[in-house]
Amino acid sequence: MSHVAVVGGHGQVARLLHEPLVAAGHQPVALVRNEAHRGELEGLGAEVRMLDVEQQDAAAFAAAFEGCQVVVFAAGGGPDGNIERKRTVDLEGSLKSIEGARLAGIRRFIQISAIGVDAPLPEDTGDVWRAYVEAKRDADAALRASDLAWTILRPGRLTDDPATGLVELGEHVERGDVTRADVAAVVARLVDEDLSVGHQWNLVGGDTGLDDALARAVRGD
Repeated sequence: MSHVAVVGGHGQVARLLHEPLVAAGHQPVALVRNEAHRGELEGLGAEVRMLDVEQQDAAAFAAAFEGCQVVVFAAGGGPDGNIERKRTVDLEGSLKSIEGARLAGIRRFIQISAIGVDAPLPEDTGDVWRAYVEAKRDADAALRASDLAWTILRPGRLTDDPATGLVELGEHVERGDVTRADVAAVVARLVDEDLSVGHQWNLVGGDTGLDDALARAVRGD
């Protein structure tokens, strides 16, 4: 059993991740800044620890990661128009998580990003979307440049529809929608898939079962 630190442990994908981790035999450790979320998250099987992604430094992240073997970065600045939070959460939160993992001696790191963030942005891109894409892009680049055993998952447009268990996963998968529940299910599988280390994959809804999709992605099909 691995203890899996989930940064942004009360986020929309993270809340769907705890139960699949428990079902796979792992102990999720939900890192949140609001004590009021404790009861809900413990009800999902997570251990809850306090961490303010924006206000605390990498050393505090390392302390919060104590006893964990895996870090999942699932935090996000939210859908509102706060450009600053795209930097302080999506980028700086990731950078502090990477450094915190290094300080804590944790090698395995899974990052939930977004599809297409390496592509050039049109000149008329809105300021908020530009800030979001640039934050995700730079966070992914920093993780790839680290010496951690990383996997980057880049979902398409997220929906709240029920899980389908059917996806497309791979380096060159085109844009599309994917349910948050399916994203969580894939992340839970990545924790146990050593062959996913060093890979950056897009994820959208499809017609392939999760296990087969992961096997195909590992083979490069």
